[in-house]
Amino acid sequence: MEIRDLVVLSHQGAGKTSLVESMLFTSGIIQRLGKVEDGTTVSDYDPIEIERSMGISLSLLSFERKGGKLNVLDAPGYADFVSEVKSSLRVCDGAVILVCAASGVEVGTEQMWDEVEGINMPCLISINKMDRDNADFYSTLEDIQKKLGGKCLPAQLPVGAQNDFRGVVDLLTMKSYFGPSGEEGKIPEELEEKARSFREKLLEVAIEVDDGLISKYLEGETISDEEFFDAVKRATREGKLVPVFAGSALSGIGTQLLLDAICHYLPSSEERGAFMALDSVDNEETIEPCIDAPVTSLIFKATADPYVGKLSYLRIYSGVISSNSQVWNANKGGMEHIGQLFTMMGKNQQPVAQLEAGDMGAVARLSLSTVGDTLCAPDHPLRLEGVDFPGASFSMAISPRTKADLDKMGNALARICEEDPSLQVSRNSDTNESIISGVGDAHLEIVREKMHRKFGVDVNLDLPRVPYKETITVPATAEYKHKKQSGGHGQYGHVILKMEPLPRGEGFEFSEHIFGGAIPRNYIPAVEKGVNEAKQEGILANSPVIDVKVVLSDGSFHPVDSSDIAFKIAAAQALKKGLSQGQSVLLEPITNITVTVPESYTGDVISDLNAKRGRVSGMAPAEGAGGLMVIRAQVPSAELLRYAIDLKSITQGRGSFATEFDHYEEVPPHISQKIISEAQKEQKTP
Repeated sequence: MEIRDLVVLSHQGAGKTSLVESMLFTSGIIQRLGKVEDGTTVSDYDPIEIERSMGISLSLLSFERKGGKLNVLDAPGYADFVSEVKSSLRVCDGAVILVCAASGVEVGTEQMWDEVEGINMPCLISINKMDRDNADFYSTLEDIQKKLGGKCLPAQLPVGAQNDFRGVVDLLTMKSYFGPSGEEGKIPEELEEKARSFREKLLEVAIEVDDGLISKYLEGETISDEEFFDAVKRATREGKLVPVFAGSALSGIGTQLLLDAICHYLPSSEERGAFMALDSVDNEETIEPCIDAPVTSLIFKATADPYVGKLSYLRIYSGVISSNSQVWNANKGGMEHIGQLFTMMGKNQQPVAQLEAGDMGAVARLSLSTVGDTLCAPDHPLRLEGVDFPGASFSMAISPRTKADLDKMGNALARICEEDPSLQVSRNSDTNESIISGVGDAHLEIVREKMHRKFGVDVNLDLPRVPYKETITVPATAEYKHKKQSGGHGQYGHVILKMEPLPRGEGFEFSEHIFGGAIPRNYIPAVEKGVNEAKQEGILANSPVIDVKVVLSDGSFHPVDSSDIAFKIAAAQALKKGLSQGQSVLLEPITNITVTVPESYTGDVISDLNAKRGRVSGMAPAEGAGGLMVIRAQVPSAELLRYAIDLKSITQGRGSFATEFDHYEEVPPHISQKIISEAQKEQKTP
């Protein structure tokens, strides 16, 4: 049985889920056509997806058709869920990109195209929603060729448009097919000349893959339909041609022909050919995608469910994997038990005895394995390349709403991060906040909803606090005597600290320079402890103190009343006194930022960075990417907390950026005063 692994991609709202639903209905897998707006489609089954009428995670739909099998991945179109797209592309052999006939090529379309082109994946384009108001096949085609390239050529032309859309003309067979059933008929007279013209253009590109056909064509000989068909297939698989189709997922017109095209033009897992893997000593090994080879499979998705447990999705690259068997996890270096295997139809699971090379399925409750891991034969360990997930670019502080939520939040976060490796959770020791980072604001908002729905944990998401620091600007000498008498033993500790500023980035230093036993040596550790504890909260905005050298130079003690605690208190108070005398200032973190945007947006991006107190250091064309510019700048971290949202707005989602902490520098006085006032208000708030 030929198996094809296919991903359906598009800009949000172009009709992927409706097309997949139409594929299932046309193939007889479902008896009733579901609708996205009603929440009745097979692939959008998550309550959040139904509520928002949008896909947020990829769905696997496996079904047989005409003696073969299709594993179709319906990937989200919204940019914040690009990690799901990355997972899909890693395990598929072909793609279908949908373009709305009314909206044309949108931002998401270009992004999906770049992803597919980046890995040289064979691809088809379908112009969907031909029955919609304002649908225009030819202007959309022109938009596709202008933005995606001239190799995108129609293999079909629509018969009618908008309310009058009733079928398509196939340029290879030169026949028309009408209605959802694809009833064969003649080409309408008004389309004959246009069809011949477009067919000739398609032929000229397709035959470039075969020197014999080129000679035949130049000599005026007739190229048979079979030769034409084979040339289109080969050109598509070699990436020299991207056939464009027309249809309407809601009416079903064109779906049958698109399914045929997928099976004709996109490669099966076997036709895609051998792949590379690394053995136990990292040597490359070529593996043939056949059932006779040792089993090699990759986990590309996981879902966390509080009742069912973890469900792991995998693609089998070679060999056969059986239910109730043992496999080796090459990434973790341990044995993994495979329980019952399933094929998937959205949320529905169908138990199967085994999965063979080229197939996709799922298994529950893997104890060791996570997304990106390779499961292979214990006696033939191999490691496949994992999934290249996008870096996190938007962070929020996450906190539990109640004490009960606090107890459950850690476990829920761990489960969610296991499901979505593009998430990162960390702890900021300076601000004492838990930070969750993802692709964008919508991504983190969905995480918050998932934690509530799946694990009953309610959390707050707020912009993170900026980790300000404090330092002195002039040398100071501070003296503090802690003296307390209340009957019996009293408390006595007397220290003199010399403080001086250090160059930026030098940290905090403590040393002692005591002469003549002014302070016994056994009290010096207490002094150091008091200084180190006090430096955690400066006098301006309760921020840690850095880049200061503190020397214990003198002091005195009492033979009876002195104690460790007395000297610790004296040292802490002396440090705070010294900060005041040393004319303390606030420091803020400065971030290096690299922004990659289309050239037309560079002016707007630079203006925005300047408005954010940024210093642009350079601009240059991006390597290997036509029309993109790279802008480098240094910007205060406080100005970048919402930059993922700002950049998306400025560039209509076409920009990307990366950041890296660089150094601390003094906060401008007018901004410093605001920060200090807010910190004082917070301190007064009970």
